[in-house]
Amino acid sequence: MPIVCLGLNHRTAPVHVREQFALAEGKLPELLTALRAETSAEEAVILSTCNRVEIYAAGGAASEVLLNELRAFLVGESEVNDEVFYELNGAEAVEHLFKVASGLDSMVLGETEILGQLKAAYQLALEQKATGGRLNKSFQKAFNAAKQIRTETNIQRGSVSVANVAVELAGKIFDQLDDRTVMVIGAGDTSEKTARALLSRGAQSVIVSNRSPERAETLAAELGGKAVGFDNWENEFATIDIIISSTSAPHYVLDRKKLEPLQSLRQHRPLLLVDIAVPRDIEPEVNFLEDVYLYNIDDLQAIADDYLRLREDEIAKCNSIVRAKAKELLEALKVLPASCRQIGNATSAGKMQAAQN
Repeated sequence: MPIVCLGLNHRTAPVHVREQFALAEGKLPELLTALRAETSAEEAVILSTCNRVEIYAAGGAASEVLLNELRAFLVGESEVNDEVFYELNGAEAVEHLFKVASGLDSMVLGETEILGQLKAAYQLALEQKATGGRLNKSFQKAFNAAKQIRTETNIQRGSVSVANVAVELAGKIFDQLDDRTVMVIGAGDTSEKTARALLSRGAQSVIVSNRSPERAETLAAELGGKAVGFDNWENEFATIDIIISSTSAPHYVLDRKKLEPLQSLRQHRPLLLVDIAVPRDIEPEVNFLEDVYLYNIDDLQAIADDYLRLREDEIAKCNSIVRAKAKELLEALKVLPASCRQIGNATSAGKMQAAQN
């Protein structure tokens, strides 16, 4: 019963393809149930972020059969080039999981958000009783490997988050940030971190707009800024210099038709738009407007590549840890007792709590 991984990420698929497969968080429980009902996967974890969608699974069928089933389940009726997917089996799947947990497979090498996202995906699968001995051991070992890499290497030194990369981008557009006003559309975790990073670099003020007024008010208070209604942000447009957008909307929240008439209010001041949502929040045609600079999640790759070059010396050390940990896991799985392979292992919740530390 091998462990497999089927997925696509920022290296294999551009954002316009990834957004076709972005999975809403609220739908993941029913997707896990459907996945195990419609395929031979006996255990499964689904990870969906702005940069990747991956299914980790273990089942009684041969690896090739299970991977084909997972692909059919994920693709559905979508028309997409098969080359955007990667299919990993056994040791390759395990090592990939460890690299994802450690930030070694991220757009920003060594970034830490992915570990929290992976833990959340595993916790959800655990609560849905969609995991068993193999995936429980694999994910717990992955969290352990990530912790070891974080403490024993310098892979995470420096700006290692999408939020900080966005701030670096702002620094390339504006000579200074201390007189700039920032609007954050969407009050999620990434938006909050981006806003805090901008403030730490001297941004003058932050305006928060979110579909949930309560969440917008709470975040604005924490940041010393102000909240505005999701449908009334245009009233602030003349004062805004930077917009960071990261909502879960299935459609554009900013488009050219909406922005173009407002440009005259700005008197040719530059406007930086950073769209870190998948699916995208901002219509690409906005970039054709004068004095507007639009960057999406893939455009941050160039800055991330600069960080990659700074960390190349640490990659070999990290990969060595990954290989060693993966070998330990695969040896343990060979002798895993049948009694530990039951779905939703009752002891896993406690182990998950320990892995969080």
